[in-house]
Amino acid sequence: MLRPGSKLLRRAFVGLSILALPLILGGCDKMVVMNPTGDIAVQQRNLILFSTGVMLLIIVPVMALTIWFAWKYRRSNPNKTYDPNFDHSTTLELIIWTCPLLIIIALSAVTWTSTHLLDPFRPLERIAPGKPVPTSTRPLEVQAIGLDWKWLFIYPDLGIATVNELALPVNQPVHFSITSTDQFNTFYAPTLAGMIYAMPTMKSELHAVLNKGGDSWGYSGNYTGAGYSDMRFKLRGMDKAGFDQWVAGVKAGGALDTASYLQLARPSEKVPVMRFSTVTPGLFDRIVNQCVEPGKPCMVDVMRDDMMRARMKPGKEPPLGAPKPAEPHHEGMNMSALPSIRMPGAPRAAQA
Repeated sequence: MLRPGSKLLRRAFVGLSILALPLILGGCDKMVVMNPTGDIAVQQRNLILFSTGVMLLIIVPVMALTIWFAWKYRRSNPNKTYDPNFDHSTTLELIIWTCPLLIIIALSAVTWTSTHLLDPFRPLERIAPGKPVPTSTRPLEVQAIGLDWKWLFIYPDLGIATVNELALPVNQPVHFSITSTDQFNTFYAPTLAGMIYAMPTMKSELHAVLNKGGDSWGYSGNYTGAGYSDMRFKLRGMDKAGFDQWVAGVKAGGALDTASYLQLARPSEKVPVMRFSTVTPGLFDRIVNQCVEPGKPCMVDVMRDDMMRARMKPGKEPPLGAPKPAEPHHEGMNMSALPSIRMPGAPRAAQA
C-alpha cells in the first residue's frame, strides 16, 4: 500500500506527469489564438500571456508552498514545529496583502491602456511592430453580414461579394463594418483579431491587418440554432498580386441583387463558397435598416418620422417663419443627422 510521502508514491506522480505532458501539449499546433497572423491578434495574444504570467506569480508560489507545508508538517516528520499559540505575523501579513495588490495594480494599468489601444473602432497606427501605416495607404473596406447560417462579405470599393470566404491582402489595413440580419452573432477570426458582436439593426466596426499569407478559419462564437456548427468562413491571406488575381476571379461570378440576396438570406446550412461579381449599391445600409424587401420603409426613416411627429401637435403645422424646434439630446445618437436610406420606389412613412 502506498503511504503519503513514500518514495514510490512520488515516483508514480512524476511518471504520470511525464506521460501526460505529450497529451497536454498535443493540440498546441492548433491553438490559433496563440499563433496569430495579424498584428491586432498578436497584441491580444501578448496581453493574454502577460496577464497569465503575472497571475502565475501568485498561483505557482501558493501551489508550491501548499506541497511544502504538507510535506514539512506531516505526521511522520519528527522535526516539525507545533505552536498552538501562533496568531499573527507582520511579515506574513505584508507578503499576503502586498503581492496581490501589486499584481492587481499591474493588471489594471495594462487593461486600461490595452482597452484604448486595441479599441476595434480605433484606426490602425501600425501594420506590424515598428512599421507604422504609410500615410498614402487606404484601408480596404469590407462589410460583414451574419446570416442564418453563413457569412456574407461585401467589398464596396471593389463591387464584389462572397459567401463564407474572406480574402485579404497582407500588410494592408482593413476596416470592417459588421452587422447581422436576425440573430446575435459574433464575427471572430482568431488569427486576425478579437471577437466582435454582429447585431441586427446595428453596425459594429473593426480595424485589423493580416501580416502573413495562408488560410485559416473564422466563425461565429454565439450559438444561433441548428446550423451554428457549420457557420464558418475561410480566411485567406494573400500578397497584392494574389489578391488582385482573386478579385479578377470573383468578377467572373454572378450578381448579388435584391432578389438574389433575399434568396440567400433564407436559413440554410453547410453553404459552399459563393462569389458575386456585382453588388447592388447601398445593400449593406439597407440590411442594417431592414428595408431590403421592395416597398418596406427603412428603419432610419421610420425613426426620423416618429421624432418629427413628437415635435409637433397632431394636425397643426408650425407657422411660416417659426424657429426650428430644438434638437432633443440623445447620448451617442442623433436621429436627425442620419441619412435617408430608401429602396427605389419605397414609400416614405406617412407624416402625422
